[in-house]
Amino acid sequence: MDMPILTLKNNEERRLRAGHLWVFSNEVDTKKTPLTAFAPGQAAVVTASRGRPLGVVTVSPGSLICARVMDRDPDTRLDVDFVRGRLRDALALRERFYATPHYRLLFSEGDHLPGVVLDRYGDVVVGQLTTTGAEALREVILEAVVAELSPRAVIWRNDTASRELEGLPRLVQTVYGDAPERLEIDEEGTRFAVPAFGGQKTGWFYDMRENRTSLCRLVAGRSVLDLFAYAGAFSVRAARAGAASVVCLDSSEAARAMAEENAARNGLAGKVETVRADAAAFLEECAASGRTFDVVSLDPPALVKRKKDLEAGLKAYERLNRLAMDVLADDGILMTCSCSQHVDAWEQRRVALRAANAAGRRAQVLAQGRQGPDHPAHPAMAETEYLKSFTLRLLRV
Repeated sequence: MDMPILTLKNNEERRLRAGHLWVFSNEVDTKKTPLTAFAPGQAAVVTASRGRPLGVVTVSPGSLICARVMDRDPDTRLDVDFVRGRLRDALALRERFYATPHYRLLFSEGDHLPGVVLDRYGDVVVGQLTTTGAEALREVILEAVVAELSPRAVIWRNDTASRELEGLPRLVQTVYGDAPERLEIDEEGTRFAVPAFGGQKTGWFYDMRENRTSLCRLVAGRSVLDLFAYAGAFSVRAARAGAASVVCLDSSEAARAMAEENAARNGLAGKVETVRADAAAFLEECAASGRTFDVVSLDPPALVKRKKDLEAGLKAYERLNRLAMDVLADDGILMTCSCSQHVDAWEQRRVALRAANAAGRRAQVLAQGRQGPDHPAHPAMAETEYLKSFTLRLLRV
């Protein structure tokens, strides 16, 4: 071991030995190995208090999560061959599930490469590096991606707020090849396009694909409301699956325009009504006028971003669920989702139950969903199991 050493306090190694990949600053023996001695993103060997090596980490000395385990072998070198190995493992998994190269290729801790997210849009790769460790490996990661995938272009969408927690700047840039203005997606035979340098996340919400597929089985001949619809992923697929009518709603004009374009792209312009509105206000207006829908998809942004916001966030989720149920026809279907890491599946289920009781409905859980297999969860890290969905049947009491 010729790398610097990061030593933990006594008995602080148990979580890492169980497989977790994060080291918190209060777990480090800073008398032996002060965090100030490490450069941001520097590779080191983390050891138990008595010197037993636990793996190779990258260090973020100014963060609460001050180190992330990259590999359990203390002799591992974080070079191009290492990253290529992780990419090959990730690619082998995705190719088992998806016929076309449109998926999340690499999901950070879920694919044992903390701080690195890569999405594949055909021959274009869009990535985010969210930690100083990932940022330090930026050129290595780029070289590995080009060697393994031979992409047309690679874009860094490093504009996420989490970079600021690591003291990293926000920026969006093409770092390889000639990037197009639009990213194209094939999702179960439905075609979509979103801006390459704008929009949310890396451009698309691949994590909801399986949930959209499941709900599309229930829309034929039904009226559908898609709330927080972004670029119309569910709306357009629902129309293609035979929905009688579809309302696609988002508060962003840019998102509404994208959804309209994507409906037209699939020959469904007349079957998808795009609406720019606040979801809660729209639901209240529908309830007041007696307008109802047979199927409602409720997939809001994260309403609990910090643990201290949990109580207020759960109330906000409950209000949205109640409003959605107020416009749901008898024997209707609601898919309610949460991407808040701090809300577990049981809490979300209880939110839906309270909303159903308040709405005077009898609820049945038909399906429980999660993020798709291109977002694999790390078995030792509940933090990676962030997306929850419940598909409910609602009957009037």
